[in-house]
Amino acid sequence: MSSRGRPVVTSHAEIERAAFRLFADRGFEAVTMGDIAAEVGVGRRTLFRYFESKNDIPWGQFDRTLDGFREILASMPADLPLHEAVHRGVQRFNEFPADAEPSHRDRMRLILRTPALQAHSALRYAAWRGVIAEHVAARLGLAPDDLLPRTVGSVSLATAVSAYEAWLADPDADLAALLDAADAGLRDYLLTR
Repeated sequence: MSSRGRPVVTSHAEIERAAFRLFADRGFEAVTMGDIAAEVGVGRRTLFRYFESKNDIPWGQFDRTLDGFREILASMPADLPLHEAVHRGVQRFNEFPADAEPSHRDRMRLILRTPALQAHSALRYAAWRGVIAEHVAARLGLAPDDLLPRTVGSVSLATAVSAYEAWLADPDADLAALLDAADAGLRDYLLTR
């Protein structure tokens, strides 16, 4: 059975690369979906089939990414202490190929340093925290919206964002090492204060 309509003429990755080029040249707020569509060589309607809004582009295929995050957390050994499983999950979630385009660093720079993205990012962060809360709840026999799972999700996001900010401030910094340091620093603080 053949599908009707025009064949797919682009991909999420092509759109992201084109959009990030435009964002780097003109700034996020100056670029429109029409500009991105023209850069890719498709109509605006086609572009909206891939991304609901310009604000979604820096987040990539976020729903698929969250599904991958769930799989990462589910793959953690059941005998691994919960705090370690969550930490390792966050680290693996942040492993990207060095040649990824746009790079993880460029993506996080745009997300964390673009005021126009902050409200949209809050929604994405809530979904990310929710994945951790689901995992914690399943391990502890709680509901994802119980206080402890929600707290673990929020604290995990806070330590990750702290590591991202340090990483963006130092081009030579290693994100995995910063995620380790943020997690260890928080544990030390909680145990010794």
